[in-house]
Amino acid sequence: MTKPLREVVGRILAIGEEGGLPITLLAVCPNSQAVLDAAVLSASRNRAPMLFAATLNQVDLDGGYTGWTQQSFVAAMRKCAAELAWSGPLYPCLDHGGPWLKDAHARDGLSLAESMEAVKDSLTASLEAGFQLLHIDPTVDRSLPDGCAVAIDTVVDRTVELLAHAESERQRLRLPPVDYEVGTEEVHGGLVDFTAFEHFVTRLRRELADRSLLEAWPVFIVAKVGTDLHTTTFDAATAAQLRDLVSPYGSVIKGHYTDWVGDPAAYPTSGMGGANVGPEFTAVEYEALVELALKEAKLCRDRTLPSSGFRRVLEEAVESSGRWRKWLQPGEEGLDFYDLAGDRRAWLTQTGARYVWTTPAVLAARKTLYANTSLVLPDPHQYIVDRIADAIDRYIEAFNLVDAVYRVT
Repeated sequence: MTKPLREVVGRILAIGEEGGLPITLLAVCPNSQAVLDAAVLSASRNRAPMLFAATLNQVDLDGGYTGWTQQSFVAAMRKCAAELAWSGPLYPCLDHGGPWLKDAHARDGLSLAESMEAVKDSLTASLEAGFQLLHIDPTVDRSLPDGCAVAIDTVVDRTVELLAHAESERQRLRLPPVDYEVGTEEVHGGLVDFTAFEHFVTRLRRELADRSLLEAWPVFIVAKVGTDLHTTTFDAATAAQLRDLVSPYGSVIKGHYTDWVGDPAAYPTSGMGGANVGPEFTAVEYEALVELALKEAKLCRDRTLPSSGFRRVLEEAVESSGRWRKWLQPGEEGLDFYDLAGDRRAWLTQTGARYVWTTPAVLAARKTLYANTSLVLPDPHQYIVDRIADAIDRYIEAFNLVDAVYRVT
């Protein structure tokens, strides 16, 4: 049986106190089948524990953009492990469980009550599927004016409400204890300066104690440690200060937006307990597919094969999704996708590709791309998986996770 994350985190804290080799746990966002395959491969060949941080956009009752429900995602994870004969610890986790953090909730104009109820349904589904970590994140409020942060006390109140629901459902389902993650790195959550962060932690602890919920105290507390979608500089001094605040409670700091971080080895040395990586692996998958498309182009010229048109099909799918609009920069608002400069369209296609990997047109083009390139590659899909796994290995090594199953699990 996989050891609960709170026990793993406890061991990580003990290693730190003993002056041993520090460890940061890696959470991969499973935004495609190739990323899932690569993460399990990396875990198995490095003998490392692996967390999977699945957002409600990716994995949910409606299938998300991956096509996976909570149940089918766990089944897919276990299938990957079985194919590799890997029995090491793999942790399915919910990422950003909170109102309006699923794009459809905002798109459909759900009220706070409606979005909270939908999130509660997703929490129950996650528990039923065997998820072992739930990130409770009510730090978005679409009813507030743009730029207005949710009050910290409101974040605490909604965190307690969702956490209490999860614990009630866990007990109703007669499931063993699960672990929790709270907080966010986002500015809209207000948890970006030390005073606000400290207030959040101390009030959350008081509220959970008052409701006899301290057994569900979070093992991970998320904070902004310098990185975001467009910034790759890690603030080790802030991370260490936050670590000192939460470690007496048995918690560790977890960073999101760790993608392309300049010095990942600074994470364990500064006491970071966990880190999420997602968009970077989409970019690696995209770049590897572009390389396959270039190989295919040469094959089509030399052997008169019908081209998959993969790059064109992918760009058209991203444009049709409309989700590229959320990354528009000042001066780009209101522009049509094809009015943007070529480098911006390429970046938006790379970043938005994860939303459309499973659309029928992209799936069909990828199938043709694989068929054509199989003339010169033994397994085109494995070629993609290996490229992503190499990128994951960079974090495994920097976070001191090689052979970590023997030290923390």
